[in-house]
Amino acid sequence: MKKIIISILVVIVIVSSTSLFQVSEIENAVVIRLGKPQRVVTEPGLYAKIPFIDNVRYFEKRLLNYDAAPKGIIIKEKKSIVIDNYARWRITDPLLFLQSVQNIAGAQARLDDIVYSELRREMGKYTLSEIISSKRDVIMKNVTEESRKKAKSSGIEIIDVRIKRVELPKENEENIYKRMEAERNQQAKKYRAEGREKSLEITSQADQEKTIILAEAYRKSEELKGEGDAKALEIYANAYNRDPEFYKFMKTLEAYEIIMDNKTKIVLSTDSELWKMLQTK
Repeated sequence: MKKIIISILVVIVIVSSTSLFQVSEIENAVVIRLGKPQRVVTEPGLYAKIPFIDNVRYFEKRLLNYDAAPKGIIIKEKKSIVIDNYARWRITDPLLFLQSVQNIAGAQARLDDIVYSELRREMGKYTLSEIISSKRDVIMKNVTEESRKKAKSSGIEIIDVRIKRVELPKENEENIYKRMEAERNQQAKKYRAEGREKSLEITSQADQEKTIILAEAYRKSEELKGEGDAKALEIYANAYNRDPEFYKFMKTLEAYEIIMDNKTKIVLSTDSELWKMLQTK
């Protein structure tokens, strides 16, 4: 009798333990009865179920990471690059998630298809330099938005998609580097040619301005010289009119001063004007 009572108690304990389940703050639960979902539990607490008939599946509320394997993509320049990306996501509809992808592994496969498809489509619009610099944020924003729309039908919300690194395929690296070097050299030659052309233009303009300035200076100097000569003639004329004899004397002295020096010897006639001037007391 005692053994029967113990057996009954054991059965009661087993049935009681299998008729209850607990949901924590970090998870949702879906109760499945004979393979068909019955209800979704989103609030934490202790809940009842039918033993041996109901089964409970638990799904994370927290953010989850999807880290994709590196894959090749063809970009706008018809070059192949290798991208390594990841995404952060969470389960927003446990029942829809269960019905569409079943579990985390199925969700990862679904995300892989969605994200890679959007990355190929979006990156195909840009060059390599744009992808790694100016257009990177735009690309990630567009990929995240489009991926989020497609993943919603699986009960998944994609928070964001990011690229960890972008690489060139090993077999293409050397050729691409050589091509980039050739392009840079061609650009450098173009800049040098433009610089030489600009230098010649500036030099030509400077020479032209120099010629104009010199011509204007020469014209001005000739004007000033003419004005000076005219003024001198006027002064000489005035001086001559005031005292013709003195003027004549001064001009004669100036003439002799020009033609004579310390080594010059001259013979003067007694009839010469200079002799007469030298004899005057």
